[in-house]
Amino acid sequence: MKSTNRRDFLKLMGLTGAACLASAAPLCASTAPAGESNTAIAMLYDATKCVGCKACMAACKRVNFDQNNLGYEHLATDTDKLWDAPKDLSGDTRTVIKLYKESDTRFSYVKHSCMHCTKPGCVSACPVKAMTKDPVTGVVAYDKNACIGCRYCQVACPYNIPRFQWTKAIPQIVKCDFCKETNLKAKGQPACGETCPVGAIAFGNRKALLAEAHRRITENPDRYIGKVYGEKEVGGGNHLYLAAFPFKKLGLPELQEESPAALSEHIQHTIYKGFMAPVALYGTLAVIALKNKKGQDKLGHGEDD
Repeated sequence: MKSTNRRDFLKLMGLTGAACLASAAPLCASTAPAGESNTAIAMLYDATKCVGCKACMAACKRVNFDQNNLGYEHLATDTDKLWDAPKDLSGDTRTVIKLYKESDTRFSYVKHSCMHCTKPGCVSACPVKAMTKDPVTGVVAYDKNACIGCRYCQVACPYNIPRFQWTKAIPQIVKCDFCKETNLKAKGQPACGETCPVGAIAFGNRKALLAEAHRRITENPDRYIGKVYGEKEVGGGNHLYLAAFPFKKLGLPELQEESPAALSEHIQHTIYKGFMAPVALYGTLAVIALKNKKGQDKLGHGEDD
């Protein structure tokens, strides 16, 4: 009688898990192609105008310092700790200006920050909606209160943008969000665009900025290479680039036009849909337990004989 009750209990657990799985709502990321809409906002960075002053970096950190629990990165030689001098994106830096140099007369600065992809891999990979894409503006943002620290977003990003705060007691993922909760909300544009003294950073409607980028290329073929980076890479993005050098030389990866986000979203959210993974785990354990119990029952009967 005792053995039968255990079997009935395990069967009941399996049926309960299956019922929960069937009735649970699907977990879906907001990856609608807002970049193709008339409402998507974007940033156009013209590397031929940038003078490398890094005012955008300073403004970005100043405005978003408290929101992201950022820190200043000082050089070892800066004993007075007067200058913030990050070498790359990090858990303390959301945007960075780098230098590409061929010679004393042939060089270019380039700005690195989140591309705000039309079909973002970070959003599709996140199992808890800590990464989301605004269906109206196309801004890809991060919710620290939802994040579980799995860092799948880092792995999924083809641009290697999201960074984790390894040294913080309560860490976050750090990435540009167009100052969504700070300067964009207060002044209608990101801090970097507001601060740039030479107009290297333009901000506005994505379609209008794309038209402007192509106009500049057409009217100045000797100044620019004939491509707007971010227009089509992995489905396109809301951070667009113009430059005089091949983008690969500037440290921007060569990517296919098709976004892998749809595939990762299907795999990731199928696994987590209705907590399928835990249900599958407990179902497997139930099967193993039943087999073990049958083996023990047979062994016990054999000893009695």
